[in-house]
Amino acid sequence: MRRFYWLLLFLLVSTLTYSQKKREMRGVWIATVANIDWPSSRDSSSSFQKQELILLLDSLSKCGINTVIFQIRPTADALYRSDIEPWSEWLTGEQGKSPDDSSFDPLQVVVEESHKRCMEVHAWINPYRVTNTPKSKLTPNHIYYKKPYLFKQYGDKIFFDPGQDETADYLLKVLKDILVRYDIDAFHLDDYFYPYPVGGKDFPDEETFKKNPNGFTNKADWRRDNVNRIVMRIQQMVKEEKSWVQFGVSPFGVWRNKAKDEKGSDTKAGVTNYDDLYADVLLWAEKGWIDYIAPQLYWEIGKSVADYAILAPWWRANVPASCQLYFGLYASGLEVNKPKAWKTPNELVRQMKFNQECVDIEGLLFYSTHYLLRNPQGLLDSLKTQYYAYPALPLEMKTSAEAHFPLNLRLEEDSVLRWDPVVAEGGESVSYYVVYAFPDSSNCDFDDPKNIITKTTETAIDLKKIPGWKKSVMYNLTVTSVNRFRKESDPYEFVLYVGK
Repeated sequence: MRRFYWLLLFLLVSTLTYSQKKREMRGVWIATVANIDWPSSRDSSSSFQKQELILLLDSLSKCGINTVIFQIRPTADALYRSDIEPWSEWLTGEQGKSPDDSSFDPLQVVVEESHKRCMEVHAWINPYRVTNTPKSKLTPNHIYYKKPYLFKQYGDKIFFDPGQDETADYLLKVLKDILVRYDIDAFHLDDYFYPYPVGGKDFPDEETFKKNPNGFTNKADWRRDNVNRIVMRIQQMVKEEKSWVQFGVSPFGVWRNKAKDEKGSDTKAGVTNYDDLYADVLLWAEKGWIDYIAPQLYWEIGKSVADYAILAPWWRANVPASCQLYFGLYASGLEVNKPKAWKTPNELVRQMKFNQECVDIEGLLFYSTHYLLRNPQGLLDSLKTQYYAYPALPLEMKTSAEAHFPLNLRLEEDSVLRWDPVVAEGGESVSYYVVYAFPDSSNCDFDDPKNIITKTTETAIDLKKIPGWKKSVMYNLTVTSVNRFRKESDPYEFVLYVGK
């Protein structure tokens, strides 16, 4: 009955005009494992891979994306310079092999180039997976060979054993090294915690459970506690080192089925976070151990075992307001999925319309970049012309660190708008500036994103080069700054542009 209610409500509102938010997550996953999104080839030169990466970021910026989730540790390896873990085979074709350009650092390129484009970088980490290819491809100095007792073979893959304290210590060491050396905006974990079940076999950690039960007698509860503790420790470490850096997770789209738990969703998923992956993601949100949660809702509206129209409102009802809620949408499904809904344009647009009218969320993540940029069923066109037609800022964090406004705003040579840089105070730094243009001085609505003409890291812009700038119109112009906590300053002064 509830499914009918949500579908009826959706049909009633689906033709209404989309109203864009000024603050929302507009993210996309850049998957490096198996070269899904980047690099296109492990045999390419560093210079080619770098240029390919910059073009990718350019394309994402032009379609309104404000956050990239870049996979830097897919299988206990590194797509960044590390003294702890080996270079990834997905970068150079052989694990441990350095790029042909000794100065090439993919994560550093993504950070620098994304920040230039006023986009955030969330460093995507897979915590426990060690192999996605045969074990023979591991480099001889991999930690697997140095400390084999930390690992378990499960199916045809190798995983860290989450039940061992040393596993958590090692992961924290890797993440802290990244956090200290790179100017990332967040850490991001996806749905891989304890591995997905393989052939009805249990993960082989009975010996670990007996040696280190931590007061538990039930193995499932013990496993959840193992994951709980590492999530809590990551959050503590991040906030102690850089309080403006966020920590988010993108779990499997079903927490629990209602048949097992009255609190669960009215679904019949064969796998769930709580019962199979041992990830109690709702607890993490309630405890404040994560800043955001982005469940992967990769199913269509009306799917019998996992209906998007059931799951979307369920997540909104169960994630506390203190935790930012985004939805992960399956852009790849518009090309690879076979059910009829995915072949009838455009399932993701239907889901976005449903979200606006039936679910109050703070943004979206799209999987994955390769498929999104192929414009499946016109999805990219819909983003550019409707959903992401105007710039959007990420959601601000709860902090007392106020942003400072730019001073000495002036108009030079009729079309160059310039201002003095904001000087950092007390460790605060400016991420970028936001430029507004109001055609009506009596209605300066800073909450309406259509009044934003650009975001920039520079302290001057040439208005003539702004796409869509109407040179013959009179505008009141002003500039604000956004700090590392995503806080936006008040405007301090306006200048009048008189069109000619």
